Amino acid sequence: MERRAFLRASALSVGGLGAVAAGARAASAADPVRVQVLMFDGVEEQDWAAPVEVLGMAGDAITTTLVTTGRPGTVTCNFGSRVEVARGWSPREADVLVVPGGGRYTDPTAPGVRRLMADREFLRRLAGVDALRVGICTGVMVLAAAGVTAGRNATTHAAAKADLAARGATVVDARVVDDGDLITGGGVTSGLDVALWLVERHLGAKTTRRVETILEYERRGTVWRA
Repeated sequence: MERRAFLRASALSVGGLGAVAAGARAASAADPVRVQVLMFDGVEEQDWAAPVEVLGMAGDAITTTLVTTGRPGTVTCNFGSRVEVARGWSPREADVLVVPGGGRYTDPTAPGVRRLMADREFLRRLAGVDALRVGICTGVMVLAAAGVTAGRNATTHAAAKADLAARGATVVDARVVDDGDLITGGGVTSGLDVALWLVERHLGAKTTRRVETILEYERRGTVWRA
């Protein structure tokens, strides 16, 4: 009850339970927010599955598509799950691009984010994306490698925060950081909170509360906003 009361008070402070966040466009089934979730070998299962689950429960006003970094194909996740991804990344068809984390961050040769961080052509494309960029866990470090987080407020997995700071970000000790056209989340389970914030950002607190009820999950921590 305390959490529900907090959400209601927060929503009323920004214009009501149905109000969207400042700077975010309202979404509808007729004009949905198009979300692409980037898939790659070594991706952490929870990092991509949580946003897909949460955003899917939000209804037709948000569409979610799994995309590969290149051609369509099968992706092998961090713990061996194999996912058939039918579409390649098409930045012009996305309003939001979610970059999950995954892989052994300390091993630059292992499948996962470190391979993406070493792919200069991919990073060049990522830097030029004209969409809301969302990083989850060590996926934030891929955005950092593309220069997206330099001079920005951001967070990431605890094990990578020093590296994020070294790449020029102002590291915020929060589970979700909204810095306008850049949203970042902490480690692993933070993907749930990031996705719920996206729902609130575009559809309002009433829809977010409904999704939380279905999930039987209540958000942890706070959303830091610029």
